[in-house]
Amino acid sequence: MQFIDQARIAVRAGRGGDGIVAFRREKYVPAGGPSGGDGGRGGNVLLLADANLQTLLDFKYKRLFPAQDGRRGGPNRSSGASGDHLIIKVPCGTEVRDCRTGILLGDLTDSGDELLVAAGGRGGLGNAHYLSNRNRAPEKSTEGKEGEEWLLQLELKLLAEVGIIGLPNAGKSTLISVLSAARPKIADYPFTTLVPNLGVVRRPSGDGTVFADIPGLIAGAAQGAGLGHDFLRHIERTRLLIHLVDAGSDDLLAAVAVVEQELQAYGHGLADRPRLLVLNKIELLDAEELAEAMANLRAHGEAVGVASTLAISAAMAQGLEPLKAVVWAQLGIDGAGGPPILDTRTLEPTASASVNQSS
Repeated sequence: MQFIDQARIAVRAGRGGDGIVAFRREKYVPAGGPSGGDGGRGGNVLLLADANLQTLLDFKYKRLFPAQDGRRGGPNRSSGASGDHLIIKVPCGTEVRDCRTGILLGDLTDSGDELLVAAGGRGGLGNAHYLSNRNRAPEKSTEGKEGEEWLLQLELKLLAEVGIIGLPNAGKSTLISVLSAARPKIADYPFTTLVPNLGVVRRPSGDGTVFADIPGLIAGAAQGAGLGHDFLRHIERTRLLIHLVDAGSDDLLAAVAVVEQELQAYGHGLADRPRLLVLNKIELLDAEELAEAMANLRAHGEAVGVASTLAISAAMAQGLEPLKAVVWAQLGIDGAGGPPILDTRTLEPTASASVNQSS
């Protein structure tokens, strides 16, 4: 399924039905008087968050969404039928903005959330409303009002508690594939991941936490370079970031700085978000190199306020349980006990990672 996280649509509420001019004509009822009915109200346009949707793909092929118009009034003071409301389903996590002003109209985060984006026009009045002592036979009615029409910008921001970030080929997709049942594309070249991937990792309590694998960031991502600018928005809602660093990098601290600078440049509080600094691919280093790399990362992490610094090998399934234990502790999840944080000076291979259920 193609991942589309931005869309622009036009919504148009229904027009109100016209009121009519009519007079009562019945046997034995002399001077029956005006009896024109009112027009029905136009249908509203509403957005509804649906947990079964994961993308804005439907809006790539259809851009105009009109609601039903109200019906005109009838004789004998009969009101016209109101137009049916148009309900448009969108994924949970969709922000809705007015394209002209950029004003945020609503944020649909939970399944079942509704947002009225265009109100239907009011129906016109029939001539029965204009009866008075001075005018016993009014021939006046009003037309229905036009419904609201808006040009909307829809922007999907994934609902994940944990975001996995890092430079291309840091092993983000490998990590989410061993922690969950997600199966992203994995290859030995940069930008293998072109869209965010979601995976559900089982908590100690038995339920799941959603992790998001964000496509690799590069220098200038916040200004539009690479893929980062398109997908940085998907970590705005996360509670915790896992910053993955490739142990095979020529300069570990420079690699860390690139991502940190992009978080700072993008704004939205991402630079202040709690995060873990995780060295991946430790199978590439010998014991001495690993100890030196972790010492440097720990010193950097303490300087910038990183919550914790760990070492893992996603491909070899090493250090995953300690990583999850730290994640649960940071999220404040009950029962987040487990083994202590990995001590890289006495690193031993751990059991193979368990594969959990994915949504």
